Amino acid sequence: MSAPTDALQAALAAEHAAVFVYGALGGQTSQSDDPILYAQVTDAYVIHRSRRDRLISLIEDDGRQPVAAEPGYDLPADLSTPAAVAGRARELERGCSATYAFVVASTTGQDRKWAIEVLLDTAVRSLGFGGKPERLPGL
Repeated sequence: MSAPTDALQAALAAEHAAVFVYGALGGQTSQSDDPILYAQVTDAYVIHRSRRDRLISLIEDDGRQPVAAEPGYDLPADLSTPAAVAGRARELERGCSATYAFVVASTTGQDRKWAIEVLLDTAVRSLGFGGKPERLPGL
């Protein structure tokens, strides 16, 4: 495999995890009790599904087999509070930032441009879940 394909596969693996985890977080979030957190989690779920699908297409267009999702991913034992849900979402976005920093470093052209946009989005999305600003998100 090439370095760009390896990076895209790593990003796909991260997106598989994000879709799974955000699905679980959505099940722990109440639209009536915390509409802002609910909207953030729902938006993140939709965004990560879209990214997952785009990565699958990019990898298949390169003639490669996309990495499959794992049967399950780690979740904290207690997601009963908005703070716990936001904390797990923040961790997830920080992990995605690191993955997309790798994609930026490993790609060129349109793939790199897209990865930069995604890296910025994951860094900003992390802030929405209570993260701290970083000079170099993902590094």
